[in-house]
Amino acid sequence: MRHNKKFNHLGRTKSHREAMLANMATSLIMHKRIFTTLAKAKALRVYVEPLINRAKEDTTHSRRVVFSYLQDKNVVTELFQEVSKKIADRPGGYTRILKTGNRLGDNAQTAMIELVDYNENMLKEKAEKKATRTRRSKKKADAPAVETPATEAAAE
Repeated sequence: MRHNKKFNHLGRTKSHREAMLANMATSLIMHKRIFTTLAKAKALRVYVEPLINRAKEDTTHSRRVVFSYLQDKNVVTELFQEVSKKIADRPGGYTRILKTGNRLGDNAQTAMIELVDYNENMLKEKAEKKATRTRRSKKKADAPAVETPATEAAAE
């Protein structure tokens, strides 16, 4: 029975899984977007989002906690200086997973995981959608009333 075993083991030992997720988190923070399998992307999201959330508060303790997971001084600096400024007002959901189809070799589901605030294309579309605003009642009021012969006959 597998009661309360909720995370994906990814077919690896604990040490291998931790090393792999740390390397993937390092790549994600440095490059802002990586391509991987869907299962690894979902496991990485659970791993990296608490670290990004910890970066909102720039204290020695939070830096040491994040460094204990990532083991890369340059990545920790990037996370606390660049990424934390972009996500300062976001209450959560720092990553986005987009499915990209199946891999040719083994037909594994692939996905792209990215940091939400670094995708300029999605940010532009979001801003454009906010600018457009339509109200049906206003359209009806602005449009001139055109009387058809049927309405004229009914009025007489």
